[in-house]
Amino acid sequence: MKPLLISGIQPSGKLHLGNYLGALKNFVDLQNSNKYACYFFIADLHSLTEPFTPKEKQRQILELTSDYLAAGLNPKKSVIFQQSQISAHSELAWILNTLTPMGELRRMTQFKDKTERHTKEPSDKLFHEFMRQKSDAGAEKVNVGLFTYPTLMAADILLYDAKFVPVGNDQDQHLEFTRTLARKFNQNFGKTFVEPKSLHTETPRLMSVGNPSKKMSKSEPATCLFLDDSPETIKSKIMKAVTDSDKEIKYHPESKPAISNLLKIYASLSEDGIPKLEKQFHGKTYAEFKSSLAKLIVNHLAPYRQTKQNLKTNTSHLKTILNSGSNLARKISSKKISEVKKRIGLS
Repeated sequence: MKPLLISGIQPSGKLHLGNYLGALKNFVDLQNSNKYACYFFIADLHSLTEPFTPKEKQRQILELTSDYLAAGLNPKKSVIFQQSQISAHSELAWILNTLTPMGELRRMTQFKDKTERHTKEPSDKLFHEFMRQKSDAGAEKVNVGLFTYPTLMAADILLYDAKFVPVGNDQDQHLEFTRTLARKFNQNFGKTFVEPKSLHTETPRLMSVGNPSKKMSKSEPATCLFLDDSPETIKSKIMKAVTDSDKEIKYHPESKPAISNLLKIYASLSEDGIPKLEKQFHGKTYAEFKSSLAKLIVNHLAPYRQTKQNLKTNTSHLKTILNSGSNLARKISSKKISEVKKRIGLS
């Protein structure tokens, strides 16, 4: 029996090249390895921590489903489901909340990052002013969901007895938190949960093509390479990408961060090693290199764009896939939440 693997993405806006290389492409590779029973979900409950409208949220859920399929996820090989269709996620998250000290959640890096972005306050002040509305233009009221986010993430994993979770280094803290909660529950109420292991794969951390010191972000669309960008837009963004002061096409993140970032993108999509690319573009100008990179990106994403365009017009097909996958996931999760309730005396 193949070990179960699980992961999800929030439906909260257009995906960019960093999302594709860091998650989607990796999901497809894991699926096609035939080593795992793969479960990939639309993390719509997590996405409620950001501002939204109901109509927009419905569109985003179907949009991300089409992204999954267009990238190569296959409902015949992987279970693709919608988190909110399975009430056990919320039930287990609440139960895990009651086992979690507030100090554990307070130290979570993601909570600190997101709340500082919302209020521009030091994170240790945030906890005492948790629901205070800042008067700064554009500031948001910090919601409790951002604080308890890790317990819902733990529930997402533990419900399915997942043995592996594909993560980047920035998610290691959350996975260790999940392992800690599983261990604590098992010690208090008897062996119930599997302690999941991280599955680190080679996923590049892409930086902004306008500022190589900042991570690529949809909040800065002019320097973010969206998967849905037209070929013309991609070419324009790449040709405007910042470069370094000298003219050598060499990978050296410390002294040449801009061209190193572009080389990383090129290597990730072409599957040619960076040393080979350095030889290939030796003596070439930055303009020649960027022109070649733009062409590579456009060609690589062409099948994705075409497939997604076809999928978006068939919302009933997307809903059928989500409903079918959610039914399969529910069979596993309902057994686990029943076991959990029995363990703690709620059955």
